[in-house]
Amino acid sequence: MQFFLEVLIGGLLSGVMYSLVALGFVLIYKASGVFNFAQGAMVYFAALSFVGILGLGVPFGLAVLLAFGAMVVLGVATERFVLRKLVNQPPISLFMATIGLAFFLEGLGPFLWGNETREVKLGIADEPIAILLERYNLSVSQFDLMAALVCGVLVAALALFFQHTRIGRALRAVADDHQAALSVGIPLQTIWMIVWAVAGFVALVAGLLWGARNGVSASLVLVVLKALPVLILGGFTSVPGAIVGGLIVGSTEKLAEVYLGHYVGGGIEGWFPYVLALLFLLVRPEGLFGEKHIDRV
Repeated sequence: MQFFLEVLIGGLLSGVMYSLVALGFVLIYKASGVFNFAQGAMVYFAALSFVGILGLGVPFGLAVLLAFGAMVVLGVATERFVLRKLVNQPPISLFMATIGLAFFLEGLGPFLWGNETREVKLGIADEPIAILLERYNLSVSQFDLMAALVCGVLVAALALFFQHTRIGRALRAVADDHQAALSVGIPLQTIWMIVWAVAGFVALVAGLLWGARNGVSASLVLVVLKALPVLILGGFTSVPGAIVGGLIVGSTEKLAEVYLGHYVGGGIEGWFPYVLALLFLLVRPEGLFGEKHIDRV
């Protein structure tokens, strides 16, 4: 039971970090109704910008602010030069635009800051929490716990923002119908700029946390792949769904690796979430918290 709890807690803490990456997708999808293929590139670009600025001798706090400023500029530029040209266009056009944005960011980051692997030090030791180890003999990483707390607070704050603020309600209206939102006076361009700026901030936090764990390199772009099962399970339009989906994916992949991996030669952790998502699609395609779409003809 003790070993089971260690595996489960570790999986849940990892799942919260998956939720943070998935949250970036939810933000953009809510605003534009399109899947943002560039989210992984945004995580990589944000983390690379931070370590690049930090390498210039800038203090840690100021480097965070400057990196966030860079992501805000990116969000405003994306709205001004990409999304504004595609208002009321088919969703596939917006999706293809995010693919182009992803390749652009993957090239721009190394061009500005270099492509060598960088280390991020957040001052949080990746060591077992002493009190849990001494009293309950449970090995839970301090870094995983702090990262989960940061992600949890951020996700909860954004969930409240979408549900209980005027901008949040306007954002949901824009996601439903661009033309209808414009007809009632909702400033589409302003809403998109706000959302892309918030998504940039989420990408920065995700980049710092994942960069502190795995290092800042082009492999950060691949972190986005683990967010896909999270979105399928939780729903593409639900912030709470991103949380629940992340917890499910994080816990099941760890438990599957430990208790089922030896039956198939190991390595099950990498692909089990996708199998789980595939099976889930057969039962509830819209996700646990997604909205059902009924087309009447």
